[in-house]
This record gives sequence, structure tokens and C-alpha cells, in this order.
Amino acid sequence: MIQRDLAVPIWRTLIHAIAIYWGLVFSGTMGRFWKAHWRFATFISWPHFLLLNGAIWSAGIAWLFALGLQAVGIHGFLVGCGVAAVFVAVLGSLLKYTEKHTYLLYLMADTIFTWQFSHGNRPDWDARIDRFAQHLVNVARTTEAQEIVLVGHSSGSFLGSEILARALKLDPELGNHGPRVVLLTLGGNMPIVGFHRVAQGFRDNLRLLAVEPAIDWIDCQSRKDVMNFFPFDPIAGHGIDVGAARRNPTIVPVRFREIIRPEHYNRFRWKFFRVHFQFVMANERPHAYDFFMTVCGPVPLRERVNQPNTTLALVNGTPATREIAWKKLDLGQNGPVKRAAVHAEPSAQRIG
Repeated sequence: MIQRDLAVPIWRTLIHAIAIYWGLVFSGTMGRFWKAHWRFATFISWPHFLLLNGAIWSAGIAWLFALGLQAVGIHGFLVGCGVAAVFVAVLGSLLKYTEKHTYLLYLMADTIFTWQFSHGNRPDWDARIDRFAQHLVNVARTTEAQEIVLVGHSSGSFLGSEILARALKLDPELGNHGPRVVLLTLGGNMPIVGFHRVAQGFRDNLRLLAVEPAIDWIDCQSRKDVMNFFPFDPIAGHGIDVGAARRNPTIVPVRFREIIRPEHYNRFRWKFFRVHFQFVMANERPHAYDFFMTVCGPVPLRERVNQPNTTLALVNGTPATREIAWKKLDLGQNGPVKRAAVHAEPSAQRIG
């Protein structure tokens, strides 16, 4: 489905994305983006600045071409046709051959997709999400696993929340039987859907997850990542107030500087896509946030989040320290999931 979106002709992608962007400006949605996280608003505006820059250069080259035609005695309509052809050719070439560096067309296609999804205009995606939700329900009923972690990175954050909410509607007892079910959102950008006034169904699903006692939702955010909203509360930030009934999500800040060696961190700290994908890449330093240990390690996600220092001791502690940590986590010899309440360590910093 993504490949089909990216295969749309360049001119159509540009026209559609530009129309959506200015629609966001005049509807006030862009203003809400700026208020929630100015760096993200700058980021989604960036491809339009790049496009304007490319258009200016293309217009300059077309103008020089017009001067050349006039110098050889060609005037009038033919000059206009030639200028238009050169402008389109130069701008199209710039966009096509610099795409691997700018991601301009990719980002504009993403803008189109999120706008369509928020407005309920992507039945193909809705059908896929419904299938995934049914699959999650089926697995939870049949698996012998102790924990199911549904991971959504970047735009996967709002897709993951939709999948889990729809799964809960299919099976309201999801999480009360079988394995523990946890939603893990990383580098999320839910407002690009939830801030649209028409996306009430999406916000209703967030409300459902916020109060559901049978599931856990962990939301990891990073200040360094301009492609996620930080700091942002996915519930209160959408104007959702559930009062004392709220139990999700647990919001965990992540500092990439602490998990990557300094000489490597300084190489990519200004490469926005590289920073964004650090959420799902390997650590270079032991740290409470470790994606590979989350999905492959022996400690369930809730305990990992609530007792980060104890969990970290299992990785870089002495044999005696690891044994103490294992007993403190109370996971048993084979690590069975406990449903008893887990108390957070004082060092577990959170937002909200």
C-alpha cells in the first residue's frame, strides 16, 4: 500500500500535498501543531520550504533560457512554452534526483496519507487494521506466550493504538485472559491524526485505551527526535479528560545521548531520520531503554519500565547483583508474568 502511494505521479503528489498543507494552515490545525511541538511543525513544513527553494532555482534557470531565446530572435508564445517546459523539467529533475537526500516526495506522500486516514478516506488501511485487530484477538486466545507487545514506531503509534482499540471492541476481555497485552509506542506522532476535528473516532479510541485496566500502554518519547511530539501527553494533549479513571499511558522520556557512544552520537545527531530510527536500533551503552532487550529479553515490559535500575542490573551487574535483581523482579526461574501490582522505582522518570 505504501508502494502504491509512492508510485503516484510527482505532479499529483505535489498538488495534493500543497492543498492539504494550506488547508491545515487555514483550518487552525497547523497552529495546534506549533503549540504542541514547534519542532515537529517545522519538520512537516520543511518539504514545502524545499519545494519553494527548488521552484525558485527552476524559475531562475527558465528565465535565463527565455533570455537566450529572445537573444536569438524568438519571442512571444514560443518563449512562454519553452519557459514552462524548462521550469517543469528542471523542477521535476531536482525533485527526482535529490529525493534520496531530501525525502521531500516521501514526506509529502506521508502528509497525504495521514490526512486521508484521519478523514476516514483510506478504506484499504482500515481493512488492514481490522484484520490485524482480529489476528491479535486470535493470537491472544490461542498462544502460550506470557506477554504480547504491540509495537508502533512513528506513524505506527497511531496505527498501533487503532489496532489495539479495535481488538478490545472485538474482545472486551482481551488482556483479562491469556497473556498480558502491552502497547509500546515509540517516537509517536499521534496529533497528525488526532488534531483533525473530524478524527473524533480516533480520539474516542484513545479514551478507551486510557481507562482500560486490562492492558498497559507505554509511550516512549525523545526530545532530540524532531519527528515525534515531545513532551506530549497523548490523552490530555488531545483534550481528553477521563479523571481518576485514567491508567494509560505511562510516558517515558528517552535520551539517545545516554545509549550511544559520544563519537557515534555526534556523527548523526543532526540527521533527523537517523535519530528517529534510533528508537528501534541497538544500544551501544547499557541503559534502561533498550529496544532489543524489550522485545527479546526475559523481563516483561511493565516490570522493565517500572523497575529500570533493577532490570539494568540483570545486564551489567555482577553475578550476585543479577541474582538479587532477579529476585526483586519476582519473575520466577522461568520468568512467568505476574499480574500483581508493580511499584515504580524512584529513579524511573516519567512525564505526566
